[in-house]
Amino acid sequence: MALLARSSSPSARASPVLPRAPSLVRVGASVELRLGGARAAALPEGVLWLDEAKALIVSDLHLEKGSAFALRGQMLPPYDTHVALTKLASLIEILSPDIIVSLGDSFHDGGGPVRMDEGDRRLLAGMIGACDWVWVEGNHDGRAAEALGGVTRDCLTLGALTFRHEPTGAPGEVAGHLHPCARVAGRGASVRRRCFATDGERLVMPAFGAFTGGLNVCNEAFASIFPDGVTALVLGRDRVLPAPRDRLLPD
Repeated sequence: MALLARSSSPSARASPVLPRAPSLVRVGASVELRLGGARAAALPEGVLWLDEAKALIVSDLHLEKGSAFALRGQMLPPYDTHVALTKLASLIEILSPDIIVSLGDSFHDGGGPVRMDEGDRRLLAGMIGACDWVWVEGNHDGRAAEALGGVTRDCLTLGALTFRHEPTGAPGEVAGHLHPCARVAGRGASVRRRCFATDGERLVMPAFGAFTGGLNVCNEAFASIFPDGVTALVLGRDRVLPAPRDRLLPD
């Protein structure tokens, strides 16, 4: 993708196709893949970029999770919304998308938009006003986010890909909901990180929210989505690292 290539360092060039995953190619800090016939790039920030459509896909922001827990007497640092929105704003400035798709559970509950800090509300409004913004309906927040601008859909199709919150395993599907994480073996130890989960036909996005947990891709919940096995595109400190199924460990 030309845009991603321009944003890479001068020394970053596409490597040969990765072993055991012929649809994946490293480009700088990202991994490009053929996904259901479309070209996409998994970025280290945990978002998917579709260069041809100028579309930025993000999932499971779970904004205002901290304030939701506070209502129940469990006090968390009240900065999760600002951290997530600031990170997303930086990506928008770099990529200049025409459309942003938030794949559900954008807020932790239906009351999240009301509890937002005014500064965070202005930050989000600026992003919504800069491009077409689609909220995909999630199981936590329903259509609540639509009150802030943009439009809400139960699912969205762009070209060869269909975007929804809960995965069904259909070819060409990009979904969220499961918050995939991978425990990867190497050098006598293991590390557990958020990841994209894919088999080249469908993909489950990592959660973007600051306070979100994760479900191991070895969990049986992923088995029906990826019947032939899954490759984890692991979010490292500054790059995406593909991990083939034979290096994935259960929790």
